[in-house]
Amino acid sequence: MSEVVLRTKKLTQKYRNHLAVNNVNIEIKQGEIYGLVGKNGAGKTTLLRMISGLAIPSSGEIEMFNEISQKGLEKSRMRTGCMIETPSFFPYLSAKKNLEYYRIQRGIAEKKCVDEVLQFVGLEDVGTKKFKNFSLGMKQRLGLALALMASPDFLILDEPINGLDPAGIVEFRELLSKMNKEKNITIIISSHILGELSQLATTYGFINNGKFIEQISAKKLEEKCKRCISIRVDNIEKATTIIEKELGCSEYEVLNGNEIRLYEKIDIPGIINKTLVDNGVMVSSINQVGVNLEDYFMNLIGGAHHA
Repeated sequence: MSEVVLRTKKLTQKYRNHLAVNNVNIEIKQGEIYGLVGKNGAGKTTLLRMISGLAIPSSGEIEMFNEISQKGLEKSRMRTGCMIETPSFFPYLSAKKNLEYYRIQRGIAEKKCVDEVLQFVGLEDVGTKKFKNFSLGMKQRLGLALALMASPDFLILDEPINGLDPAGIVEFRELLSKMNKEKNITIIISSHILGELSQLATTYGFINNGKFIEQISAKKLEEKCKRCISIRVDNIEKATTIIEKELGCSEYEVLNGNEIRLYEKIDIPGIINKTLVDNGVMVSSINQVGVNLEDYFMNLIGGAHHA
């Protein structure tokens, strides 16, 4: 059974009369890539700031690596790395000199860690190039290198792909996947770019207006969102026989006595319809069903705004 890296109980952050985070309960297990999903202003950053120790909760409890006391949490946070908002670097220093400054400031004795993390994030060859001349992708990579410098077991990332071009997003996604697989780093990553998050996360948590709506594994979410063709017919037994023998399909299920959900050949509904009709089955409706991650989130919050 996987160790629980993070658990929150009724975690709340209140600013005057505004509840930025309202009684949030989440659980993240070792080895997971946890996608925190929410539109801008939903409370993602506030939640991550409390988890990382950058903000003090108004109420509620944080448990990290089985520690819940303030002293225990301080010890646990030494096992975490975080990249929240834009990391501050010296504009006229190189990547290596910037990291060397933070290595000394944070009391990390191992000097070789700077070269190791630069190599891991693909910045080993930038030489003396100044930070102010870095592309956004390079700046994000350096921020990730800083978060990795103390060899964390848990990584907290807030909107790390914001502003990156498509190639930069792919590179960053591959880097996170590599960290998770090769170093067994547990990751929580917030984003409103749901298409990219869906290619990375193993578990999702949905938050809206400060309230936690749902936590679901990627596998269960995939099952809920699986695309298929819904076919309503007058004779289920005959229709399934035709689907198997004439269309050569076996991945289907029967629902409600008159609906077949076909998970194969979903790009040729016209041919499926013609085959059934030509063989004496009356088709009352045929259409594609299933949703993507963004559709699922919008259905959860009951809105039509972009996440």
